[in-house]
Amino acid sequence: MYLRPCYIRKNGQSHAYWRLVESYRTERGPRQRTVAYLGRRDEAGRLGVQQAIEPLPTSRQQPLFTDSAAKPEFVEIDRTRVRVENCLKFGGPWVALELVKQLDLHEFLKREMPVGKEEVPWSVTALILVIARLCEPSSELHIAEHFYRQTALCDLLGVPASKVDDNRLYRGLDEVLPLKEPLEVFLKNRYGTLFGIEYDLLLYDVTSTYFEGQAAANPLAQRGYSRDHRPDCKQVCIGLVVTRCGLPLGYEVFAGNRHDSTTLQEIVETMERRYGKAQRIWVMDRGMVSGENLEFLRTGDRRYIIGTPKSQLKRFERQLLTRDWHEIRGGLEVKLCACPDGGGETFILCRSRDRREKERAMHVRFEKRIEEGLTKIAASCTKSRHDAVKIAERVGRLLGQNTRAAGLFDVQVRADDKGAAQITWTKVEKWRAWAELSEGAYVLRSNVSDWTHAEIWHAYIQLTQAEAAFCIQKSDLSLRPVWHQKEDRVLAHILICFLAYVLWKFLGQLCRRAGLGDEPRRVLDELAEMRTVDVILTTKDGRELRTRCIAKPTDHQRILLERLGWQLPAGLDREKMEM
Repeated sequence: MYLRPCYIRKNGQSHAYWRLVESYRTERGPRQRTVAYLGRRDEAGRLGVQQAIEPLPTSRQQPLFTDSAAKPEFVEIDRTRVRVENCLKFGGPWVALELVKQLDLHEFLKREMPVGKEEVPWSVTALILVIARLCEPSSELHIAEHFYRQTALCDLLGVPASKVDDNRLYRGLDEVLPLKEPLEVFLKNRYGTLFGIEYDLLLYDVTSTYFEGQAAANPLAQRGYSRDHRPDCKQVCIGLVVTRCGLPLGYEVFAGNRHDSTTLQEIVETMERRYGKAQRIWVMDRGMVSGENLEFLRTGDRRYIIGTPKSQLKRFERQLLTRDWHEIRGGLEVKLCACPDGGGETFILCRSRDRREKERAMHVRFEKRIEEGLTKIAASCTKSRHDAVKIAERVGRLLGQNTRAAGLFDVQVRADDKGAAQITWTKVEKWRAWAELSEGAYVLRSNVSDWTHAEIWHAYIQLTQAEAAFCIQKSDLSLRPVWHQKEDRVLAHILICFLAYVLWKFLGQLCRRAGLGDEPRRVLDELAEMRTVDVILTTKDGRELRTRCIAKPTDHQRILLERLGWQLPAGLDREKMEM
């Protein structure tokens, strides 16, 4: 129960009264009803009411009258017995909650995850999972037993540590998973409101993440091409769509043995069903190229910019030899080429100086490895007798481990009159000449006819935003589902990682707008150093006064807060979010 003032206008005059109001819960949410009217709200009445509702010393209820609560109270303390206790991590969780509030994510979760009979609302449980994933990625057990107890989240969210355990967090994963599609739509709309994001260019890429163990309870866990160089482990593939500035729009999870090109039609149709079929341009890497996909994009009047396999360079050998290149930035040249098949596509031949130096160094390194390996094999054949088939297998393994320069060597393995293996090799200079000509070159193809070659290249190079998203999720947010085996739990874990990455990119956008660059990790790490402590003061009569305080920010932290427009709370209890 609590007191609420009410105002009645009678005979042209306004009269103020006190009401005693009771809050109660219904199926449609919390409601209030008047229990009693306590009389006029004059000064004399106020004094009586104020004394009646003065909170007990052990109560956490906030005082109704702020002016009386603000009156200073002086006591004598023993300076030698002043101490601090319970130092908690405050900065990281507080920053995460500020991002959540600015995104209105907590309001969405409250609306979509209505309160039931649970002691802790599922919306709050979901926020705990997302904040922990952003600040200190770990297992649900570690979050419950260590992270939550070592941070100020219990004060910020108003949920005592005793109410948070691993079972509640696991059930929170189950509750948040059905909200995947509504969450993506909500976030897309918030991006437009906050930053005026345009969705004319969508970047799509695929990565994989692997499991330890058999993952028998997850049918999506299959063996396939591993970007993590773990072909021995089962994995799932994740297709991510981001805007040109890197804000994530949506993702889908595929079986681990799906090829990248087989996911394109599904993801494009999903995005169009969710956000409408607008005149947007799809940007993808060369792994998406297939005749079926190109036909799918053309027949739907969809525009695209897509990389091509390295083998396509052979079709543009003559253009590589000419000098009519256009430099669009230091060390990068491009030229427009007509479609070799006479179609309506535009091909953009690109040549990068940095990429050429990198590929040349790789060719030299692999050539040296192959030559050293062949020399060693030849020496072993000279010292002792070997079967020609076994030597051929060794040569095959050597070339397979160094494919970048394998075409340079023409290796012959044959048996002499006594059946002993002999090995000889020569270098194919024609292959070397083509390698030197094509080093640093690649080809883009597009059906966008109203853009210049520079604009098409700049759009394609923004695909690094999707690659950076995968890198951050795998490193900073620990995307790999180490502690999950069941399909639904794995999908929910990936959704939590996606939401944590949303907060990451949202912080990056705020930093860029505040002139702090695009390094959200540095800003988060700096602000995460802020702490809260309990200050205990022992009075003259032996009583202990305990006050929870936020440590004064450093000069660097203060500058960051000012640039971001954030203000630290005066007290944790007053800032408690109503989740």
